[in-house]
Formats: sequence, structure tokens, C-alpha cells
Amino acid sequence: MRLDKFLKLARLVKRRTIAQEMIELGAVRLDGRPCKSSSEVKEENIIDIAYMTRVLKVKVLCADENLLKRPHTISWEQIEERKISPDEKPF
Repeated sequence: MRLDKFLKLARLVKRRTIAQEMIELGAVRLDGRPCKSSSEVKEENIIDIAYMTRVLKVKVLCADENLLKRPHTISWEQIEERKISPDEKPF
């Protein structure tokens, strides 16, 4: 599944267009590397997401689109969360 779509369906980002913008700006990393919206997400991948005041590191548990569309599907687990100041570079 595409990274931007996963972020939306996993409810890590509210809208797919916002996910695409975040990825383009470099605020999302897949397995520690910069990525594109079209990057393929698989189970066991690690995703780093830089929000305005925090960085969230998650492990992908489920990357099946049909399962993610169902309510209450657990698609990721949090590995780490750290706070950052708005002027700090997250990566």
C-alpha cells in the first residue's frame, strides 16, 4: 500500500493530501530514509512522522487496505514519541 494512503487509513494523518505534503516536506521517513508518497508500506516497516511539536515513531502491524478500512483494526504500534520545539529540526 502507498505510504500516503497508509497514513490516512491508519489515522496518523487526517487527510491524504496532508500526508502527501508532509512526505514532500521531509516530515515522514520510512525505515529511517526519506521517501515518496508512492513508497510501498509493508508489515514491520518503521515510520517516523514529524508533527509540529512531536515526532512519532511507529511500527507497521497491518498494511492490508481492506483490513484498514474496517473499524477497530490495529495497524501500528507506537515505538517512541518525543517532544520537539517548533523551530527544531526533527531529523
